[in-house]
Amino acid sequence: MPLLDLQKLTDGLSRTWAGFLRDWDRSLRAGNYPETTRYNYLLAAAQLGRYLREHSPDPDADDAADDPCAVTRAHVEAFQGWMIETRSASTALNKHKGLQQFFKWLVVDEEAIDRSPMERVRQPKTPTKLIPVMRDEDTGKLLAACKGKGFVNLRDEALIRLYCNTGARLSEVGNLLVIDVDLNTESVHFHGKGAKDRRVRFGPKTARALSRYLRARNKHKGAVLPNLWLAGRGVAPLTPNGIKILLKRLGEAAGVPDVHAHRWRHSFAHEWKRAGGDTGDLMLLLGWTSEDMPRHYGASAAAERAQETQARLGIGERV
Repeated sequence: MPLLDLQKLTDGLSRTWAGFLRDWDRSLRAGNYPETTRYNYLLAAAQLGRYLREHSPDPDADDAADDPCAVTRAHVEAFQGWMIETRSASTALNKHKGLQQFFKWLVVDEEAIDRSPMERVRQPKTPTKLIPVMRDEDTGKLLAACKGKGFVNLRDEALIRLYCNTGARLSEVGNLLVIDVDLNTESVHFHGKGAKDRRVRFGPKTARALSRYLRARNKHKGAVLPNLWLAGRGVAPLTPNGIKILLKRLGEAAGVPDVHAHRWRHSFAHEWKRAGGDTGDLMLLLGWTSEDMPRHYGASAAAERAQETQARLGIGERV
């Protein structure tokens, strides 16, 4: 089932709003934007439209609820504040970025408005949080929880080892095809964000887990499918969302809280930076183009290195 259901996304919106979003999606598809990006952009605009119709206290919100060309800076700021109150500052920031793209399209591509209402809307400040990395002992508990010779056991071990060993995104591992895995070179071909492909090596333990899974997969009902990961029953792929649910359940069974694929991505960057690895090489391996990303993902490693240096220097302990 596709992530982006345009009819569902535009449900409850005016015909004008729905028409603009349909045309914007066509423009995004023509620009080869990945489905997840299109979904997040369109969702932000659709949520603004619904907010204006259902929640906005502004007396002139009805016009804007009928036509996005009538949206003002005040409407967007009220929506952004509502998002912070009802969701979070980080969610509001994501909506802000999506709306920037929507109104830019209305100005530049459609020439439907002269100026974007986003021009002087400030981005919401978000608190800096150190995302907890996935420690080796926790990964070990998860691997122990899926130990066995059954198809599901072998699949789950291969999944966990590939996430841990490569630091890849949930969708990158989840959308792999059988042909993307090369056991001869012990490497995998990831299809990253923005159509940026890359090939990443994996270690012998991951290679062994993948080889065992592929042997079991060859005997599975769904072996005819091109998708690497298969559901335990029937002829169906295991989707990224299915993997997300699977990891959560494994975490509960293993007694490891808050298990999700992104924690291994943070762990990969953490261990790389702790070992003094080159930032440029890390960006290539994890599919980043902005240098802000290694700073963000490496923050926990920087904090840990600082604590280790502080303990080693013993400042204040010589008095």
